[in-house]
Amino acid sequence: MSMPPRSRTGSGPLVAGLIILVVVAVVVGVLAAAGITPERAWDSFFPVGGATPATDRGVATRSLYNIVFFIGATIFVIVEVMIVFTVFRYRRKPGDDTLPAQTHGNNLVEVIWTAIPTAIVLFLFVLSWQTLNTVEAKAVSDVHVRAVAARFQWRFDYLDANGATIFSQALPVGPDGGLTLPVGEAVTVTLKSEDVIHAFYVPKFLFKRDAVPGRDNTFSFTVEEPGTYRGQCAELCGAYHGSMIFEVHALPKADFETWLKTQVDKANATPAPLPSGAAGPTVELTAKSVAYTTNTLLAPANTAFTIHFVNADAGVPHNVEIKDSAGTSVFKGEIITGQSETTYAVPALAAGTYTFACTVHPNMTGTLTVQ
Repeated sequence: MSMPPRSRTGSGPLVAGLIILVVVAVVVGVLAAAGITPERAWDSFFPVGGATPATDRGVATRSLYNIVFFIGATIFVIVEVMIVFTVFRYRRKPGDDTLPAQTHGNNLVEVIWTAIPTAIVLFLFVLSWQTLNTVEAKAVSDVHVRAVAARFQWRFDYLDANGATIFSQALPVGPDGGLTLPVGEAVTVTLKSEDVIHAFYVPKFLFKRDAVPGRDNTFSFTVEEPGTYRGQCAELCGAYHGSMIFEVHALPKADFETWLKTQVDKANATPAPLPSGAAGPTVELTAKSVAYTTNTLLAPANTAFTIHFVNADAGVPHNVEIKDSAGTSVFKGEIITGQSETTYAVPALAAGTYTFACTVHPNMTGTLTVQ
């Protein structure tokens, strides 16, 4: 049945175009008012805000992401343009009271829309397989670290060529804590959990690996840019999961070797003798179940005093650090691994309110009143 030619005139497409332009202008204005530049908005579609990943494995992952993103974006634009074109080109208009001619089946079109997605999927499969092999590849390296995760802390054991620990780092963050690695040199990390499932995740590395109890996960990477990178546990592991953060300090190779030697010498040095007697009044404090048994302490002003500290958590490191109202550390006790106890000689403090906390577990805090 032949149909009369359809009228293609009207103001509908023009009105729709104007509406789209107005919406785009409003969105651009809102983003500009929020300080978001076009470059920043574009970068938000990419990992680590468009910045270059910090490791060789991250670069491979980002390259795969870019290819998948641009293929997806191209398909999205083509489909949306065709939908909009079809809506306005073939919209129903006054006088269109009967159905237009119907087409049933088109072998060429069906072959095309089957062959193209199949080719894209096969292409992405090959690229993903290559990227996975790159990320999973084990490198020969002279730097081997064992990252041990436990609720709710990280410990980094630096190992020698025979796998023996030469020193351990229990502080998760700060210039004296975290995981310190050389730049431009392959590093091997063995990931271990002592209780539940945790995860080693550094966003700038574009890498996440689970720490599973009873299984050691080993992986390699090379940090390509010096700097400090934030890491965290990315598996919900309990009430204080949010406190399981750590830092990765990437140093030039010469600086790393100097740092490593300093740490090894410090670990092998003869420890200072414990105080022979208490200085001033003694304050009792105990750490148990990754928490202090009290969150309030009282000490005299302008008088040295002693903290008798008991770590009742087996295999867990704790200490006591005191900070003033400005957040400046005025005393930091040595970290001890439970079950054990020690005595901290605290110098005289001015009257005021201070915060005491565990350096290893920032969630362990309390208030020290000096009066």
